[in-house]
Amino acid sequence: MRTPFVVTRVFVLLVLQALSAFIVIAQVPNAQTSQQKRPLQPNDLYRLQTVSDPQISPDGKWVAYTLSTIDSAQDKRSSDVWMMSRDGQETLQLTHTKDESERSPRWSSDGKYLSFVASRGGADKKSQVWLLDRRGGEAFSLTNVKSDLSEYAWSPDGKKLVLVLKDVNPLDSAKPKTAPPIVTDRYHFKQDVEGYLWQPQKTHLYLFDVQSKMLDTLTRGAYDDRSPQWSPDGSQIAFVSNRTPDPDYNSNTDIWIVEAKAGAKERQLTMWTGGDDNPRWSPDGTKIAYTRSTSPDYIMYDQPVLAVIAVKGGEPTLLSIALDRPVSRPVWAADGQSLFATITDDRRRIIGQFSLAANKAPARIADDNHSITELVAVNLPKEQVFAAIVSDSQLPGEIFTLEPNAKEQGKLRRLTKHHEKFLAPLTLASVEGFTSKSKDGAEVSGLLYRPAGTAKGQKLPLILFIHGGPVGQDEWGFDISRQMLAAGGYAVAAVNYRGSNGRGLAFCKAISGDWGNKEVLDLHGAVDYLVAQGIADSARLGVGGWSYGGILTDYLIATDTRFKAAASGAGTALHLATYGTDQYIRQYEVELGAPWKNLDKWLQISYPFLKADRIKTPTLFMAGEKDFNVPAAGSEQLYQALRSQNVPTQLVIYPGQFHGLSMPSYNKDRFERYLQWFDKYLKK
Repeated sequence: MRTPFVVTRVFVLLVLQALSAFIVIAQVPNAQTSQQKRPLQPNDLYRLQTVSDPQISPDGKWVAYTLSTIDSAQDKRSSDVWMMSRDGQETLQLTHTKDESERSPRWSSDGKYLSFVASRGGADKKSQVWLLDRRGGEAFSLTNVKSDLSEYAWSPDGKKLVLVLKDVNPLDSAKPKTAPPIVTDRYHFKQDVEGYLWQPQKTHLYLFDVQSKMLDTLTRGAYDDRSPQWSPDGSQIAFVSNRTPDPDYNSNTDIWIVEAKAGAKERQLTMWTGGDDNPRWSPDGTKIAYTRSTSPDYIMYDQPVLAVIAVKGGEPTLLSIALDRPVSRPVWAADGQSLFATITDDRRRIIGQFSLAANKAPARIADDNHSITELVAVNLPKEQVFAAIVSDSQLPGEIFTLEPNAKEQGKLRRLTKHHEKFLAPLTLASVEGFTSKSKDGAEVSGLLYRPAGTAKGQKLPLILFIHGGPVGQDEWGFDISRQMLAAGGYAVAAVNYRGSNGRGLAFCKAISGDWGNKEVLDLHGAVDYLVAQGIADSARLGVGGWSYGGILTDYLIATDTRFKAAASGAGTALHLATYGTDQYIRQYEVELGAPWKNLDKWLQISYPFLKADRIKTPTLFMAGEKDFNVPAAGSEQLYQALRSQNVPTQLVIYPGQFHGLSMPSYNKDRFERYLQWFDKYLKK
């Protein structure tokens, strides 16, 4: 008899509560929305997707792409192929595999098929080109190659594919229980992810007949060939290769051309002793656009220049040499009289249109505070359709369309909206640009992240979070790392110190052979500026970064004790110990010389370790166990030095990880440790 009374009473209370809540919400329409908003958290990393590789259908009505998502239960990332109508009305997921990924979607020439690369069938199964009939049905494997497939491209008539395949390794079939010894005589013998470079297999081009399934060898030799591009009439293929006697000693890639038939002989098109890359045929097939290095010799700080050369040969025309900015992803205009390309400018990546007239300033398209990282186009009878990946400080990368011939020339229109659910519950940091001056007078650009809800006059603990490279830049694209730190209640500074690109070659080369000097001046100058502006609390300063950002973190804490906490990821303090243990042998020889010939220089740039007794900053060190880019030993050495002196420190090694952490849970763990470490010392 008592149970119905209790239920009824509870029911009445619930109704009254709901009615009360409804009245409150009716009085304040946005109350529910504002209550749901919250700061970003490390767990949100599992919800963040990645849109990439847009490909426009031949009729211009659809854009295919890949969408990468994280399965937190399996602790892995996988990608599927999607497509969206150009009018934005329809979105279709084309593949739905959980344990495997699909990549490189490409349209057949008639637009009836969409191909992609996948290794379905287990870990030992080689990647194949799969074909999906747009009229319906399951995808089926088109190729059955026995070696590693890295790239492919359809011929203009849709009858052939050009495949980029690695030579078959005899050990793949033998599979001995005990791995053979690693024996190498290469000058450059280590590479991150790839490991030790000792096996003789090279990468070559092959022709695959779609109808007969026959595979013909197109290129041979002790060289690596890549980046194949069909000529408009399908008779020739341009590709990139370094065919010098020993490619380990230089970066001399060239554009080569070969007829699209078995037994044809390759012809070298470019003669520049530096790097030539990214060939693109003009619509009439008479010219090839490409990017080439500024310097004829190897330098770490080079930036690509847009060039055009006649297919028959001769001297190239350099279209962007006067621009003094890195240019990439060239796309021909439909009339063949100009080229579109992305430009890395100060804190931005935009699109430029370059006339074939040399040294003429490009028209700047989509010239806003954002980052454009991919650009593709297709020519239709009456228009040229573009697609690009665009992000800004509040939006992760999405696909946008750009139609330069439309009435609103240069306007971007957002197409995909995959990040709506990710962003819906979040309050993100605001981002603003600033310029600071270093002690030696250099002007440096930066970005400041303010935690959501903080007033402009509010003084905050500051984290100087330093980008890697050093040839790279912090820009107006979406930055999950700095947003995550700002969500912890910190002002976060991103500073494009000398060595960064986007400001010209001289600015980038300023640190050559002189690491830990001008960059440190620039970073301290930015912190001084933010303190003087009343933004940063001088008593609560932190610093961190990964790769060269970790290296600069080591330099900063060895230079000054102003930082109360540091997080050095994948850094190195004793550069003398990196010779022969990482992948940068060419850079060392060019910038520093051999240690036995130039020991003073090596000791000079190793001052964080050699002056470790000056470091008082509590420092968190992190590294990937299998990192051949910046081996974990660099973090271990400085950790040991601080531990020996009883400076608060901790070392975190991520098992099985390379320079970039690929395991989702490890990336989440890294963010959690950043916040815990900085909170411990900056929020006392």
